[in-house]
Amino acid sequence: MNTTAAWTVLIIGFVLPLLHVVFSPRSGPWKTPLESKCPFGPRWGWLVIILFLGPIGWLMFMAKKRSQEAD
Repeated sequence: MNTTAAWTVLIIGFVLPLLHVVFSPRSGPWKTPLESKCPFGPRWGWLVIILFLGPIGWLMFMAKKRSQEAD
């Protein structure tokens, strides 16, 4: 794999999904809801999932986003 292809995979597979979650209003709040026992908010959780899983985590986010729109 050449350098250009590696940067393309990195940007498309990790950076763009992270930016999408950061700027999407449907990602949830940054702060933890009061009734939650988790110290992180929903948006931080999605960022961690995408950071570890990359494109698969982003597809999970998109699937969850679509299921919320259907409700």
